[in-house]
Amino acid sequence: MSFIEVVPENHFSIQNLPYGVFSSADNPKHRIGVAIGVEILDLSVVLSFLPPEVHDALKQPTLNSFMGLTPAAWTSTRNSIQKLLSAHEPSLRDDKQLRAKAFIKQSVAVMHLPADIGDYTDFYSSKDHATNVGIMFRGKDNALMPNWVHLPVGYHGRASSVVVSGTAIRRPCGQTRPDETQPPVFGPSKLMDIELEAAFFTGAGNELGSAIPIGKAHEHIFGMVLMNDWSARDIQKWEYVPLGPFLGKSFGTSISPWVVTMDALRPFRIPGPVQDPTPLPYLRHDDPFSFDIRLEVAIKVNRCCHLECTRLDATMAVTYRLHLLDTLQSKETNCPPKKQL
Repeated sequence: MSFIEVVPENHFSIQNLPYGVFSSADNPKHRIGVAIGVEILDLSVVLSFLPPEVHDALKQPTLNSFMGLTPAAWTSTRNSIQKLLSAHEPSLRDDKQLRAKAFIKQSVAVMHLPADIGDYTDFYSSKDHATNVGIMFRGKDNALMPNWVHLPVGYHGRASSVVVSGTAIRRPCGQTRPDETQPPVFGPSKLMDIELEAAFFTGAGNELGSAIPIGKAHEHIFGMVLMNDWSARDIQKWEYVPLGPFLGKSFGTSISPWVVTMDALRPFRIPGPVQDPTPLPYLRHDDPFSFDIRLEVAIKVNRCCHLECTRLDATMAVTYRLHLLDTLQSKETNCPPKKQL
């Protein structure tokens, strides 16, 4: 338990402690912080309580340097922060002057992208989602492509249009072909869609051309964010053959400002679904690396009506280890590969 009050319905408990990047009206500098209740703990103020090897990384305006450290450094930092915020630890709890400097209300902070994103990969992980989109574009008899059951299917997204949650998204214009008997037309998309997803940030990368064995893939996954992969289905349907999505998917991708670490998610690991057919040997692992995460979407219509739904992450057919293995064969570090929900 923390000396900072956290009401039961608040997700930012001492067991969570997600990382983010923020600024404030009185200090426009981008700083790394941790969410606890309705507060943000400014890590630049409490560095003396944290492991010396992470000090330089936590002074940076993004999480890139910190994510590039080792899992041991991530875990020791988290343990130190948990101890500092503990109800039984007086160092910060009883120092009123330090507390005044160290905490800022989330309601008055400005949140920023947690990292400089050099690249990201979009994975097609949910069989239900892949089938539904396949029916939309190719019909029921050809919905799921043959390779989907054998390998993690993915493509590159546009890193420059990944934005922090709350950033306005402009409806894109492009070519569509609403009448297949007529030539295409140009105009704003009429079939805008959202996709609730979870994305993960990678940590230390690998040398170009060197492989990461699947047994070590988890050592390169720093944490997860929620993602809304905005989609213009009518533009996407016309343009995606033969090279895949382009303008129908690249106009905007929203991610949450808070990165939940894999240490925080570890208690929610579950075995993944049985894969049929069995993956090739380089894609096999026996330990549980799927996560039971309940997600919710609320859609506001005409400023008054709400529609809510929930999904379980346990429905994913491909685990995060498989995604990372496929992504990091030749990618930069600190990129958020993502998987569909």
